[in-house]
Amino acid sequence: MAKLNTRDLVAKIERLAKEKMRQEDIVPLKDFRDLKQKQNQKCILVIDDDETMRAAFKRIFEGENYRVKLASDGTQLSSVLDDTPIDLIVLDIMLPKMDGVAVCRNLRNDKIMTPILMLTAKDIVEDKVKGLDAGAEDYLTKPFAFKEFLA
Repeated sequence: MAKLNTRDLVAKIERLAKEKMRQEDIVPLKDFRDLKQKQNQKCILVIDDDETMRAAFKRIFEGENYRVKLASDGTQLSSVLDDTPIDLIVLDIMLPKMDGVAVCRNLRNDKIMTPILMLTAKDIVEDKVKGLDAGAEDYLTKPFAFKEFLA
């Protein structure tokens, strides 16, 4: 039986590792930067029953370099609230099945402290008070100026 030469063994392992690395695809720096940027993107969840509004928000927010998740009502939350951290929830008040105030209250009761912006056509003071009392950070009425929304 031949003696095991540690130095030869280490050299052989290094040669095999270098050969393996040469066989693998090298990721271009731009692709790596794009991937890193996507990993660091802020994520916005839009809950609105109007498909046109959801599509518009998605297009606008993605144009501003945000990731966007969409839900048409509060019952879809469990399917969109996965491991991806949500940085902002844009929540319509007039939703089917469960209104936005109830959704907001449920999120707060579940200790979900993601900022919530109520966005609705309802501009009566009582509605604003209900939304803010339910735990929303802000309340914006439709129609709105996009610059106001970003602020």
